[in-house]
Amino acid sequence: MDKASFYRDARSDLRGPLEGITVIEATTTWAGPMAGCVLADFGATVIKIEHPHGEVARVLPPFLPNSKLTVPHETVNRNKKNITLDLKLSKGRDLFLKLCQKADIVIENFKPGTLTEWGVGYEDVKSVKSDIIYVSVSMYGQFGPYSERPGYDPLAQNFTGWSSLNGPPTSGPTKAPTFLADDLGGLHGALGALAALTRRNISGEGQHVDVALVDSLIFQSNGYLTSGKMDIPLPKMGNQFSIAAPVNVYECLDGSIYGGVLLDNHWKALCVLLERPDLAELSGGERIEQRELVDKVVADWCLERTRDEVVKRLSDIGLAVTNVNTYGEAAEHPQVESRDMLQQVSLSDGHSIPLTGPAAKFSRTPTKIHNAAPKLGENNTEVYGSLGLSKEQQEVLKKEGVL
Repeated sequence: MDKASFYRDARSDLRGPLEGITVIEATTTWAGPMAGCVLADFGATVIKIEHPHGEVARVLPPFLPNSKLTVPHETVNRNKKNITLDLKLSKGRDLFLKLCQKADIVIENFKPGTLTEWGVGYEDVKSVKSDIIYVSVSMYGQFGPYSERPGYDPLAQNFTGWSSLNGPPTSGPTKAPTFLADDLGGLHGALGALAALTRRNISGEGQHVDVALVDSLIFQSNGYLTSGKMDIPLPKMGNQFSIAAPVNVYECLDGSIYGGVLLDNHWKALCVLLERPDLAELSGGERIEQRELVDKVVADWCLERTRDEVVKRLSDIGLAVTNVNTYGEAAEHPQVESRDMLQQVSLSDGHSIPLTGPAAKFSRTPTKIHNAAPKLGENNTEVYGSLGLSKEQQEVLKKEGVL
């Protein structure tokens, strides 16, 4: 299928499938903002609330060249509106609750109990909007013996056991290079919001959705928690694959490739290519038992060839294989370009940069980056005006530190 065929019935009058849904986002850093980012990319009106002094993502490196803007902030807060509000003040609380009366979903990622202390927790919002979907994203969740402890992404990776299996077999525990637990917590926050929204649309019931970074990472760990509970060995495999062999990173004359064999018929085809008919009848289980041997056969063959030749010849016989790319190389790849995974966006400071685009594609209601991350308080006049506050009233609140 080509791109034009996929989008042949696309509408141009909507921002995405969630147009008409309003989200109030009181978040900071990454996990909560990621949940809001997904919903905003899907077309929801997401109103991000920041403290009048701004939140930490605005100063998280890396900074864009010749700019005070940062890559993390611009990435995770695009497609949103932005207002300032100090939720710790009583007038800030009252304005927040007024905003929630017009909302479908609230997202927050403060330490459990914080927003309740400020008078804007789930029960407070429910009292003014009975069918609200209130999503809380936190390190350990809203209950449990660790629920009141603070925590961040790398701690989640280490608490869950994830980091214990990451990295080369000879190394110690290694965290992911990305905010993996935050990303998954954000995704589960968005999924939870959509599931609860569907239930509300059927029954009229709102609810509190509780998402923990720890739970999200455990859920996405391929059943390893079960293995750990039952003392089933979990070997540290590095770039190899516990359920198949040979699979690995292989050095070539000019770089590395990643690939290997899962199916017996692919192994037979590879043995023809490698001119090793003596190994062709090894089953999957036998190849795992003789992992060192079969891995070396492939490694030696790759060492004598360029990676382009290796990728082509392995692809020609049906094997899954890829160059080991840097992010810079991936950014230049035509596959990435064809999927609109980089979209040129004009930022609030006038710069124009390629931002990472939405992952899910919708044939009828396409999504894209409609607007860059707003300036701090950029939408104050519009949003607070919709609550009936005049510009003069907003100026008074600003002087009082509420806005």
